[in-house]
Amino acid sequence: MHYKVVSEILGFKETSDVKIEEIDDIFSKMVDVNNENISFILVKPYMLREYEFEIPQDVKQTLQIDDKSKLSVYNILLIQKPLEKSTINFLAPIVVNEENKTLAQVVLEPKQHPDFGMAERIESFKQEA
Repeated sequence: MHYKVVSEILGFKETSDVKIEEIDDIFSKMVDVNNENISFILVKPYMLREYEFEIPQDVKQTLQIDDKSKLSVYNILLIQKPLEKSTINFLAPIVVNEENKTLAQVVLEPKQHPDFGMAERIESFKQEA
């Protein structure tokens, strides 16, 4: 699915159009349509933990979010070797308005979200057998 980036992805100011492809129930891949060398592995946070935050009003306006909007939320995964050392940024979620195919990255205030880290290791979310 193609999406228009309406608010800069941190460090990727030129990225304006992306496609998101689901890999499995937890992971997806986001690729810059205009530069396929730029890609991100995304994680659906709700599959790993409780995750709640308030979308700032300016982001709601930019994404044209209302009470009936269908939203998706992702977090960027930074791949490391070994894979268990890969980290998830829970302080800068990607919010997608599925209705109008727009997305923005939201930067959360760490003091308001002390349970969310910028580099939480994926190994800490392993399911107990």
